[in-house]
Amino acid sequence: MKRYLALADELTASIRSGQLRAGDRLPSVRHASRSRRVSPATVFQAYYLLEARGLVQARHRSGYYVSSLAGARPRMLRKPSAPKPQSIAVDIAERVFEILAATMQRDVVPLGSAFPAPTLFPLRRLAAAMASTVKRLEPRTSVEYLLQGNLRLRHAIAQRYALDGVPLQEDDIVVTNGAMEALNLCLAAVTRPGDAVVIESPTFYAALQALQRNGLRAIEAPTHPQDGIELDALETILREQRPSACWLMTNFQNPLGSSMPDEKKRALVELLTRYDTPLIEDDVYGELYFGTRRPVPAKAFDTAGLVLHCSSFSKCLAPGYRIGWAAAGRYTQAVARLKLSASLTASIPAEAAVAAYLDSGGYDRHLRRLRRQLEAQRDRMLDAIGDYFPDETGATRPQGGYFVWLQCPRGVDAIKIHEQALAARISVAPGPIFSSRGQFKHHLRLNYGHPWTETIDAAVRTIGRMVGRAGADRV
Repeated sequence: MKRYLALADELTASIRSGQLRAGDRLPSVRHASRSRRVSPATVFQAYYLLEARGLVQARHRSGYYVSSLAGARPRMLRKPSAPKPQSIAVDIAERVFEILAATMQRDVVPLGSAFPAPTLFPLRRLAAAMASTVKRLEPRTSVEYLLQGNLRLRHAIAQRYALDGVPLQEDDIVVTNGAMEALNLCLAAVTRPGDAVVIESPTFYAALQALQRNGLRAIEAPTHPQDGIELDALETILREQRPSACWLMTNFQNPLGSSMPDEKKRALVELLTRYDTPLIEDDVYGELYFGTRRPVPAKAFDTAGLVLHCSSFSKCLAPGYRIGWAAAGRYTQAVARLKLSASLTASIPAEAAVAAYLDSGGYDRHLRRLRRQLEAQRDRMLDAIGDYFPDETGATRPQGGYFVWLQCPRGVDAIKIHEQALAARISVAPGPIFSSRGQFKHHLRLNYGHPWTETIDAAVRTIGRMVGRAGADRV
């Protein structure tokens, strides 16, 4: 680890533990440089990082001080959900579309958005790659790459799988119009109308929309806010209800931010293999980790071809380019044929542009910057929740992605908070849209994927006050 990161993490721990309190002055750069035996530049980098995390503030000609916003974090959510295990027909309310429409308006603070800020991505370099590759595209490529997508791109994707210990070849991958098409094609490949599919509780509302569109029934399984679906409960569902498939997010789940440990992923795949049940693995946030290495997908433990792994570049590199893919195991050819009949092909220029960008060698450098920024924004969000929301509020501690899940005091109506917030030009995502049964009535999902500004801070403060008033009114 670089010295400035080690120093910043050490000081962060001191602030979080209360050893350094709001208003305390940090050692001067000169003193810290001497005592730590590092260069002044290293100390400056550490202090700049602490400032970006919102933990310290610089005062002109005075030094760095612990910020008043570096207060106590909200309590961590530690109990799994407890949904009814019966299958249910899915009927998603219009409110999902209302929330999505609100996030498209520039004057609405996008705390309820499902997307990170587009300014976090190397869009100019991608545009340059697009301009360069379009000039050199051969007409034959529109036919040659029709079924599974650009060979150069599939090779680059397969190489990244290899880094995670998943030995895939180019022909194991089908390029799609974003991850949602990949997920929907995989769902169609392993189910028929009327079948039941296991989902997490809560789950991403797009999964519910996909089940509804395909005439499928949902079985919500208990899910822990830290390490994902409860395997004992899942085995009971597999044994008693024989679902046709599972649709899970094993890394940085939306909306919880939970991530399954490697051994739990291994046990999950072994369990599904015993019951010959396909797993549709939605892994669009896997590259957005805050630790030292990318968490492996469940696909890494798949020996029977039952894991249909889906991801995209939309959340980590190229929003709007709509380049996703499926590594669908034994179902690869079925998924390729379904894609051919559904949308024929993804955007050939966009595929070529992303492939050229990956070849340029800047992708991992971009990801490192993006992860650092998202982690700093997560810390700012958790600090603000601790400062502005009622003490009874609980929150998840995501180690990747860009969502935090809040459990507000009982009696708070998340739908009403959404309506009040929208009137104040702020979007939030209310808990009931993440459940086939409309559960999580006093929960919210907040997006920390946008650079922290006074506007974002004021919006979180406003929502905290709304939640506080709603809770007080119920007492």
